[in-house]
Amino acid sequence: MSAEASDPRVMGWMQGFPPPKDKIITQPDSVYFSFPRLRWSVCHLRQLLPTTEVSRGLGAPVPLTYVSAQEREREEKTIDALTFTTLDTGKTMTWEQSLAANYTDGMLIIHKGKVIYERYSGCLGPDGKHAAMSMTKSVTGLLAEILVAEGKLDPDAPVTRYVPEVAKSAFGTATVRDVMNMTTGLRYSEDYTDPNAEVWKYAEAASPLPKPAGYKGPNGYWEYLQQVKPEGKNGTEFHYKTPNADMVGWIVARVSGKSVADLASERLWRPMGAEQDAYMTVDGTGVPFAGGGLSAGLRDMGRLGMLILNEGVINGKRLFPAAAAQALRAGGDPKKFGTAYPALIGGSYAGLWWMYPGEDKVVAARGVHGQAIYVDFDADMVLVRFASMPGASNGLNDPTSLPSYRAVAAYLKER
Repeated sequence: MSAEASDPRVMGWMQGFPPPKDKIITQPDSVYFSFPRLRWSVCHLRQLLPTTEVSRGLGAPVPLTYVSAQEREREEKTIDALTFTTLDTGKTMTWEQSLAANYTDGMLIIHKGKVIYERYSGCLGPDGKHAAMSMTKSVTGLLAEILVAEGKLDPDAPVTRYVPEVAKSAFGTATVRDVMNMTTGLRYSEDYTDPNAEVWKYAEAASPLPKPAGYKGPNGYWEYLQQVKPEGKNGTEFHYKTPNADMVGWIVARVSGKSVADLASERLWRPMGAEQDAYMTVDGTGVPFAGGGLSAGLRDMGRLGMLILNEGVINGKRLFPAAAAQALRAGGDPKKFGTAYPALIGGSYAGLWWMYPGEDKVVAARGVHGQAIYVDFDADMVLVRFASMPGASNGLNDPTSLPSYRAVAAYLKER
């Protein structure tokens, strides 16, 4: 179904009170995250799963700066008309067409510190919150890089210095940096199309719902991490595997004495003047899902992007050492990154953030179903997208998304 036809308002999901029985989306109904229902669910996860708050505190938010209404209207019209060539088919597409092609729910573009483009559709409005999916990893990674920059976390130390409980797992011989850069050797498959992949065992362990009768597996993220088996050698190759992010979350919690959700509130949401509280899903023991459980407002994700662009400074206030953002911009080892992501060959991965290939310096957060924070330093641009694509893999939208982002960046640099 097209983006227009699968719009949750068009589909009638959860409309009215009470909604018609055939339009109710519930948990523990396992279909709540299947297409097209997921186009509603990505904005309402806290109605389906237990969560914990990432509080913005009680102070007034610090509003984003916008260009004038006339200038924004002109910019949006110009950007909508930009054209680019897709990476897969070589066809020409406009920016506006790409929004629907990628089932975009929210799009925000900040240039030179001012919002020049903001659009909402699908389940999302300015006051709504949307699942960030694996962009959560990048929030967790940023917290870790902050602790490293402040001298509170040694990236070269063995993981077991901070979490001795994983000594007998694949993490037992890894360094903190191995985990932060996902260069660990874990026996773990994230292939959502394989019903026997470890990702489903991970989901079973992490489920906050009562375990089925006879279940004998681990309970929660941290118990699962203690039994991950090795496969390959730590420190040699990049392999994108979510347990790494939850391992970083455990390390961050152990060093700070706070959960990832509470630390994100203290170091990011409160001091950056966030407009909305965010929230994170939790496992059955109350541990936040550091690898993918965040839901937040579009503008607040833009604020996070600005913190990376401006190396820890927002609203004239320094939130963390510049070294934390500089470490992300420096990136990882392209030789270790490999060729698993065709559109990103030549890039790298570090601190649970992506560094895109090319002459232009780009640092990004990515999440399944089309989530993105795209920070282009040369263009002085932060772009944030929330989406609800039917397919999970970013490989499905990269051929359209990446050239569209570059087209906007090129336009802004030439202005």
